[in-house]
Amino acid sequence: MTNSPRVTIYTDGAARGNPGPGGYGVVMLAGQHRKEISEGFELTTNNRMELLAVIVALEALKFSNCQVTIYSDSKYVVDAVEKKWLWSWVKKRFKGKKNVDLWTRFLKVYQLHQVSFKWVKGHANIPENERCDELAVEASFEPNLKKDVGYLQSQA
Repeated sequence: MTNSPRVTIYTDGAARGNPGPGGYGVVMLAGQHRKEISEGFELTTNNRMELLAVIVALEALKFSNCQVTIYSDSKYVVDAVEKKWLWSWVKKRFKGKKNVDLWTRFLKVYQLHQVSFKWVKGHANIPENERCDELAVEASFEPNLKKDVGYLQSQA
């Protein structure tokens, strides 16, 4: 038994066009607490937003060594971690891989917690996943969207 805080996180990313304006949405649940986070970018990809949602959620945790379960409809993110592809990418220094800036950022925060991923089917009436989708899409329509610098640098 452990006294580590238990946190359930739902994440989603969206891009209108791929690339195009995009955003991410997060719903975090811990006991009676609920927190929603979202942000939009003027030019990005769906995969970047899916991954950024997970990163931002983990970065928002106030304690280290949390027991975290992340629910995502992104096979890209879930499989990269759960099928251990990410560790192979690290060994090969991400040669030929996209989103290296985000994967590197992910690894820094991932190691601070006990994280497991669960893939969920998108648009399958899972309330928290549906809410994340709403947050992500809404964020992509916000005025004054931020620049996804990592995406822009990868295109230069």
